[in-house]
Amino acid sequence: MNHLPSNPIWIYDTTLRDGSQREGLSLSIEDKLRIARQLDELGIPFIEGGWPGANPKDVQFFWQIKEEPLKQAEVVAFCSTRRPHQAAAEDKMLQALLAAGTRWVTIFGKSWDLHVTAGLNTSLEENLAMIRDTIEYLRSQKRRVIYDAEHWFDGYKRNPEYALKTLITAKEAGAEWLVLCDTNGGTLPHEVSQIVRDVIQATGIENNQSPIPNSQSPIPNSQSPIPNSQLPIPQLGIHTHNDSDTAVANALAGVHEGVRMVQGTINGYGERCGNANLCSLIPNLQLKLGYSCIEDEQLAKLAQMSRLTSEVVNLAPDDHAPFVGRSAFAHKGGIHVSAVARNPLTYEHIQPEKIGNQRRIVISDQSGLSNVLAKARSFGHELNKQDPACRQILERLKVLESEGYQFEAAEASFDLLMREALAYRQEPFELKGFQVNCDILQGITSPCNNALATIKVAVNGEDILEAAEGNGPVAALDAALRKALVKFYPEIATFHLTDYKVRILNSASGTSAKTRVLVESSNSEQRWTTVGVSTNILEASYQAVVEGIEYGLLLQSPTKTALTFLS
Repeated sequence: MNHLPSNPIWIYDTTLRDGSQREGLSLSIEDKLRIARQLDELGIPFIEGGWPGANPKDVQFFWQIKEEPLKQAEVVAFCSTRRPHQAAAEDKMLQALLAAGTRWVTIFGKSWDLHVTAGLNTSLEENLAMIRDTIEYLRSQKRRVIYDAEHWFDGYKRNPEYALKTLITAKEAGAEWLVLCDTNGGTLPHEVSQIVRDVIQATGIENNQSPIPNSQSPIPNSQSPIPNSQLPIPQLGIHTHNDSDTAVANALAGVHEGVRMVQGTINGYGERCGNANLCSLIPNLQLKLGYSCIEDEQLAKLAQMSRLTSEVVNLAPDDHAPFVGRSAFAHKGGIHVSAVARNPLTYEHIQPEKIGNQRRIVISDQSGLSNVLAKARSFGHELNKQDPACRQILERLKVLESEGYQFEAAEASFDLLMREALAYRQEPFELKGFQVNCDILQGITSPCNNALATIKVAVNGEDILEAAEGNGPVAALDAALRKALVKFYPEIATFHLTDYKVRILNSASGTSAKTRVLVESSNSEQRWTTVGVSTNILEASYQAVVEGIEYGLLLQSPTKTALTFLS
């Protein structure tokens, strides 16, 4: 960014540090670099890379990012204020922070007197000295400073006079951003609004143009120290956690009162209940409140950024996430579908394409002809209500769902059902039969390849018999089927199962209960889901696996219409 956009809100991403504190989430150096580069492409101005003094991984991250700098974003190193009763210049953590070589640094300090006396075990005056000395030292080392006021809202509610002293100290020491942190995530929006107003009144901070992150900033360049006579005019930021499920609302409340930096993470990842979700904050700020966060063409990549981050951190995407979730613009009820077909504004609060998402028509036993027609169009099938095939598809759908099939989660199977009703489904192979043997060895509890599947299929009139082992019957069956078909369809080698779900539909029937199997397949570029139902779990699995391979082959066809549900 080489210019100051009108009405800007500066987005500060902390996925690589605060986000990685989520339970069950772990990032390698390669993961962090990949996410950082994608955030840079998205147009995020500040990217917090980690705490270089805390672990070797973060040190290596900053080394590597210097070798191949980002195109536009500022990478920020994070650290605490100096230790009590120690000179800032002698604090090893601050030396590690400086060694990271970033132009901007973020320092957090204590705002809550309880944390000063009980956590740091020092005096309130010493805590103020720690804040002042740390910021002044970093400024003398030509660093631009963002000050995170940790536990700000809790500290202010319990001792407002002292909390304000910590903030004013950071301001007078030369911090360019003063970030109010709801570290425990327990504050509500109306409290945020009032406290931000109090801060602005007490500190004299006005809603001026915000300091921008790069060297084109109108304030003195970061390559030289800022003289005391030219102290920067600080602006307010906000950092919220989601323990009360109000992190996004709290951040928006802060912006409404004059905050100009918003900190958060992609998909809301973070410790405990997470951080403010940038995938919700950015479109709310930009599309609904009229602020400038990123360019419109970058905003159209937001859903892609959400899914990519989920993939990198190895967590399943939240299909029901606002804005970017797969179900965020999904329509299931027949009345909804009919209305959306006439005017999307009837049931959509924004155009999904603006944030890189897309409309989906969900098919289920609650569907009417409007759903079938809309879904058929999304797959490239032109139907009208007078077409007998339309009614046939609807009736077949309702019969199958009454038997336990679920097509709203298995749209690839529904496309195959439509093709069959329209008489142009071409099955690439024919099953002749299969057998699966499992060896249960007494006294052995660890997993082993103890299943053997033998399968016979016919392709173009030629019978093929193959066998394969697998870690369980479904894996063996899948391996045997691929082995039999790959000679005829080499592209099958790129297919793989990405998810396998089993649901017992009528558990009261005991071991004879009906089972529904959902299989998600991928060719590394697209994903599709198929379904099988049977009282025999192997038969249900086979149905879903076979349709998954059939649909994957269909996607390889150059005549295949692009599907709205594929990610």
